[in-house]
Amino acid sequence: MVGEEHNPSMERRKAKRTKMVLPVKVTVAGASHLAHTCDLTYSGARLGGLHTQLKKGEIISLQRGSKKANFKVVWLHELAPNEIQVGLQAVERQSNVFWGVDLSEQDREGKGNVDALMSLVGKKS
Repeated sequence: MVGEEHNPSMERRKAKRTKMVLPVKVTVAGASHLAHTCDLTYSGARLGGLHTQLKKGEIISLQRGSKKANFKVVWLHELAPNEIQVGLQAVERQSNVFWGVDLSEQDREGKGNVDALMSLVGKKS
């Protein structure tokens, strides 16, 4: 875990992150831990407040209320001894029902960005 750092400048995001702090229960190898989201998208989340060891590529389970879903650990960042932030990618795309918030604006905004780009590309000078 130590030494594996997250470098935001090297990432390419498919969806805009929505800053949102939500409590989650993280299950790793049968043990449960409490954590919180820092931001989220349909395809993943950044968690903070974790006090457990994780490995890049590991599959973990998140629970929000009665909803559960599996996520893959994409990156790790040690904030302090025994406290990490992790970047997670959903094993399966999550709906608004899992997070309990409306992320549909991301889809509309993303489509608008693609439409704007295509209109620029299609124009002749």
